[in-house]
Formats: sequence, structure tokens, C-alpha cells
Amino acid sequence: MSPCLDNWPAVGPIASAQDKIGFPVTPAELLQLPSAFPAHLESALAWTGCQFADLASYVHELSEAEIQEIHDALRHFKDRGEDGDLVSPLTFPLPSLGPRLKTIRQDIYSGKGFALIRGLDPKKYTVEDLTMVYLGIQSHISDLQGRQDKKGNMLVHVIADSSTAIKAAHHRHSTAPITFHNEEAGDVVSWLTRSIASQGGRCIIASAYMIYNVLAATRPDVIRTLARADWPFAIPKFHCRPILFYHHGRMIINFGRTALMGSPSHPRPAHLPALTSRQVEALDIVERIARAVQLEIPTESGDIHLINNMAILHRREGFVNGQSTDFQRHLVRMRIRDGELGWSIPPQLQDEWTKAFGAKGSRVWHLEPMPEGYYPLRSFAN
Repeated sequence: MSPCLDNWPAVGPIASAQDKIGFPVTPAELLQLPSAFPAHLESALAWTGCQFADLASYVHELSEAEIQEIHDALRHFKDRGEDGDLVSPLTFPLPSLGPRLKTIRQDIYSGKGFALIRGLDPKKYTVEDLTMVYLGIQSHISDLQGRQDKKGNMLVHVIADSSTAIKAAHHRHSTAPITFHNEEAGDVVSWLTRSIASQGGRCIIASAYMIYNVLAATRPDVIRTLARADWPFAIPKFHCRPILFYHHGRMIINFGRTALMGSPSHPRPAHLPALTSRQVEALDIVERIARAVQLEIPTESGDIHLINNMAILHRREGFVNGQSTDFQRHLVRMRIRDGELGWSIPPQLQDEWTKAFGAKGSRVWHLEPMPEGYYPLRSFAN
């Protein structure tokens, strides 16, 4: 369990925060937040993991009646004979469960920013039917589905794959733990757990709003660093932009270490500018606070996770697969957006959102892990 920070104020004495977080601070009177950035975010999105010790506070267990309603909706959709990407609340009707999913939708955009839907048994469905159920449930939460690469792949399969050195080192195919990050695009990131590892592999999330509040109270200089437009991203192409935005009254964060620092599977080209020591320190401090306020979510096969990708950071602990396919970790990830509730996107991020959700471009659906060449591993653009 993460250290619980509920008993100390998000905005309080610097010394108190320093004791809790464990990094040196600069006197607050010598520092200022960037223009228009608030001193404190009053939001349900600002939470610590200790607030959710009761699983019922975020796990939505499906009742037998709701599961039967899902089965009926699946049959209704299949009887229509339509393509899978045409699934919608009209073609996948959930008259009783639907209103509950709409409440979850509100919570993701305007509440705490995450939810878990539990109760599906993957063994009771074919791969095609399980995917349709995933899409059908999701359609009641968000109406737009996003591409995840330039080839138009809509589904990403997160599985261990050691067939090549590059794949084994890539975070999507590695069994090693990964650091906190966001996806490049998508208001909401969702994933269906087809099967779990024999050990480890839990989803771990942290509130970027709580991280902001801690930084505003203790290290406003770090917020200034994160909000500068000189972060040298190398993926999908070299560009500079901020990590942290305060846009139309909302704080938005978007970053990944690989795009900024490289990784064993994606070494950063020597001709690209490296991060400054101040930037590296900022990333390390964000990671440290995130781990202090994180929520570790025990996962079961059939779980559907949904997180606000603009306000919640996520990572994965390391894992060990078993011999049985029932205990070999397999997630199916999507990026989604709601046309009504979707937040306004900062101009510096708009290009990636347009590539994901715009009308232009193909949409490809692979129900199983994609063969070589169909889902390219990311590469740095020279």
C-alpha cells in the first residue's frame, strides 16, 4: 500500500511536505507559478490512493441481470449483421445497465477520473463476441474511438513477447515494470483484461491533480519547468512542447519518458537534444510523488479499466506469466473520446488527437495480437 497522504494538507507548510515526499524544496516566497496556473486545484480528480481502500468505491460489479442484458445486446447486434465498428447504444442496447454506464461516463470526465467494470467471464465468449461486448459497453461511455498508430490500428494487444530483443525491451511486450506516463492521444484510455499473469502485472494509477497540488505547495519551480514549451519530444516526430497545460480552466498533463529520454528498445538519436538536468529532475519528482499517492488496482480476467488520460497517470508493475494461457497477461487497449463531454485540447496536442479521432485515415481491427508489420513498434523520426 502506498503511504497515505490524506492527513496532511495538499497546500501546507513546505517543511511538512518535504518530510512526506522526501526531496529538497526551494523557499516558496522566491518562486511563482506560471501565469494563470492556480495555486490549488479544487477537484474530485485530486485524490490519493488511500481514499479508495474500499473496492466498491470504484469497482462496478455487474449483476447477473446486467450480464444477461449484455448477452441479449450481443445477440441483437449480431442479428443486425453489421460491422463491429458500427457498435453504438442503438445497436447494442442496454436499457438497465446503460444509465449506470452513463454515470460512470460522468465520473471519468467530471469526477475522480477512473472506473473498473467487473463481472465478465472471458471464457464464456468467443474472441469476436468478447470484443463486441467490450465495444458495446464502451459505446455507452464514449462515442468516438481513436486510431493508435499511422496504420489505423484501433485495438492494441499488450502481451509479453520475447521473440526479438527489440520486442522484449518494448514496454508493450516487456514483463518489466514501467514508469508513470500518459498515452499520446485519447481523452480516455480503456483496456479489457482477457487474462492475467500468474504473478504481478497490476495496473497502478496516480492523480496528476494531486501531484500538481503537492508541487504547487512545495516546488512551484517544477511546475514552471513542466509548463515550458522546450521539452524535446522525439515521438512521433521531433517537436518541442510543454508537458503540463492549464487550458480552459483544466489542468492537462501528457508525457512519456521514452519519447523524451529513449529506452533500450528505442535509443534516442545522438543528434537530438537531450533533457536538461532540471527537466530530468522534474520527471523524477513527478514519479516520486505519483508513487506516494498511487492506487494499486488488483485485476481480474474480464475487467474493463477506464481512466481519464488527461488527468490520471498510469504504470504497470512487473509480472511473471504462467504456463497456462489462463495466466498469461493479455490486455486489449483502446483510446476513446466523448463528443459531448470531451475536454478542449491544447493546440500543442491537437495534431495527435486529430490523427486519432479525425475522419481522415483507415481503421483496422485485429482481434488477436497483430502479425509482424501490422502494428509497427514506434521509432524516432530523424
